Amino acid sequence: MKRIILSLALAGTALALPVQASEELAKKNNCLACHAIDKKLVGPSYKDIAAKYKSDKTAEAKLAEKIKKGGTGVWGQIPMPPNANVADADIKALVKWILATK
Repeated sequence: MKRIILSLALAGTALALPVQASEELAKKNNCLACHAIDKKLVGPSYKDIAAKYKSDKTAEAKLAEKIKKGGTGVWGQIPMPPNANVADADIKALVKWILATK
């Protein structure tokens, strides 16, 4: 019984790590200064972004480019500044995390 409980606890922790890691990346790269998970700040919430791109097969590439190069017009006239200093691997992890936000 103890083994089952321990296995379930470890599995739950392992599943939660990617989410935590990506939220930490968002904090580290100052994304949360303009975005929140569930409410609009300067930019849209991550939940709204995930909903908008839910059925878009090219969403990962679009969002990665938007994060890297910045842009305006999709969510209003306030521009998103470029984030060229963020590593491509971090951007990929952030995009996957954002799109998985429910």
